[in-house]
Amino acid sequence: MKNKNKFQVNEKVYLKQTGEIVTINDFSYVANMKRYSYTLKEYPASFYFEEEMEQQN
Repeated sequence: MKNKNKFQVNEKVYLKQTGEIVTINDFSYVANMKRYSYTLKEYPASFYFEEEMEQQN
């Protein structure tokens, strides 16, 4: 079954708030919110949602 999340583990993405390039460490589906949350290698104690990041071109 294909995942419906935008980003994969070890993918580099832009963090919209800072413009910083970060690396996806892990992701999980939050069922009650019906969206994915991600942890980043650079900020392992925080989590982010897809709306807060964009793909690096």
